[in-house]
Amino acid sequence: MVYGHINRIKTSKGGFFMAYVRDVMTSNVEYCSPLDSVFEAAVKMRELNVGAIPICENDYILGMITNHDIVTKCVAEQRSSTARVSDIMSEHLITADPSLRIADAAKLMVKFQIKQLPIVEDSRLIGICSLGELAVREAFDQAESVLSVFSEQPDVHH
Repeated sequence: MVYGHINRIKTSKGGFFMAYVRDVMTSNVEYCSPLDSVFEAAVKMRELNVGAIPICENDYILGMITNHDIVTKCVAEQRSSTARVSDIMSEHLITADPSLRIADAAKLMVKFQIKQLPIVEDSRLIGICSLGELAVREAFDQAESVLSVFSEQPDVHH
């Protein structure tokens, strides 16, 4: 995955923070088509070492499939791994504009218990912002405490 340009802003305490989602989002996001199989999505997730893959058609985001979706909607229901991702993907997504402030993005992710936030412009996927990415880049002062919320919550994307 290719990371976008990082714009660091110095705080009054001498630290740095990233102002907007566009400054920390992962761009050039890998995705699956709605006709791809659950098996293909799982292989892609393993290769990319990610827990979720957006489902897109012509760059328009239609849904998201997570490792949680694969376990609960495919394996636990004894569906075949050849089932289409569109059959088990989460369709009602929380998305954000690239101009959303980092703190607001983190609040959204906590409120809706999501670890990956699709970033869209005109309904087209242009990036993904993850809590893990925020923590690794130290973009958000409270990222560690935000991530701790998820250690107690299931991995879901509404």
